[in-house]
Amino acid sequence: MLPCRAMSSRAGRIALDAMGGDHGAAAAVAAAAEVSRTTTIDIALCGVPEAIARELAKHEHVAARIEIVAASQVIGMDEKPREAIAAKPDASLCVATKLLRDGEAAALVSAGSTGALVLAASEWVEKIRGIERAGLAAVHPTPQRGRNRDRFALLLDVGATVHCRPKDLLFFAYMGHAYASRISRVERPTIGLLNMGTEETKGGETLVAAHRLLRADPRLNFIGNIEGNDIPLGKADVVVCEGLVGNVALKMAEGVSELFKNLGRWAFKQSLGWKLGLMLLSSGLRRIKDLTDYSEYGGAPLLGFAQPILKAHGRSGPRAIANAIKVAAKAARDGVCGEIAMSVAAFEAEDRQHALVGE
Repeated sequence: MLPCRAMSSRAGRIALDAMGGDHGAAAAVAAAAEVSRTTTIDIALCGVPEAIARELAKHEHVAARIEIVAASQVIGMDEKPREAIAAKPDASLCVATKLLRDGEAAALVSAGSTGALVLAASEWVEKIRGIERAGLAAVHPTPQRGRNRDRFALLLDVGATVHCRPKDLLFFAYMGHAYASRISRVERPTIGLLNMGTEETKGGETLVAAHRLLRADPRLNFIGNIEGNDIPLGKADVVVCEGLVGNVALKMAEGVSELFKNLGRWAFKQSLGWKLGLMLLSSGLRRIKDLTDYSEYGGAPLLGFAQPILKAHGRSGPRAIANAIKVAAKAARDGVCGEIAMSVAAFEAEDRQHALVGE
């Protein structure tokens, strides 16, 4: 293996927070090495140079596709995001985000603190014109949805924006539409508004007004309000909601998944009959595990910014981070942020026109 050296093309590379996440440099560097061998993606590994070099020496890699960008500090998962960013301007997450700001990278990937990532992006990365509030999307498995081959649907926002205006929810729908159509290749993705009932008068002023905006927009395949039980059933390709509601729904789903795992362990210990039954179901259980494995889809997109940002799970290993890098590169290449920008600009232009004619 040759030592890392600077790359000729900086603008198209992916900035990777090499120190973020539970596994730190070990997982991020292993992922970068694998991506360098199997793709043409360039990567900027942002972190403590000695730690990165030590890990990189363990893996075969294409040196021309990897550059180490020095960062002397690390933001821990348990630190308060705002205080950490202020106290650690040379943290790996901050350095990676500034590469995006300065046009030195096309996209950003981090498995570090979600709160710190949202704050750093809000501080240094330009938002799409017209968007004031970002949306963090979560990918969740569903049954087969019509003709769509992708078994994952999108839920947003799941925590970046706690409370929303009707227009914010409309823009989340634009974000989800662009991501599902360009990344997941879902043709004309269906959009559902998460509510306490399917009637368009449900949910209070904000949701009623958001329903009206979504229904009136021909750019979107809006199917109306959906309820919580519709999420795992795959009623919609994109589920739009406020961050508080989305975060509760996401954590509930994660808790149910853990419950089933614990029940399985308990059942296996109870009797020979239970053991035989679980053994017969083992292939199906492995399939469910594959469907719910976050390493398959890499990370959650933080949408609303002019460049793609992927938040990998804090527990991500090399496979998950490698997939996140590939998705981030695909989002940059396929113009996900540009499509969101065009939809927002068209809505704003129509809104101004309506104001001029007194509608």
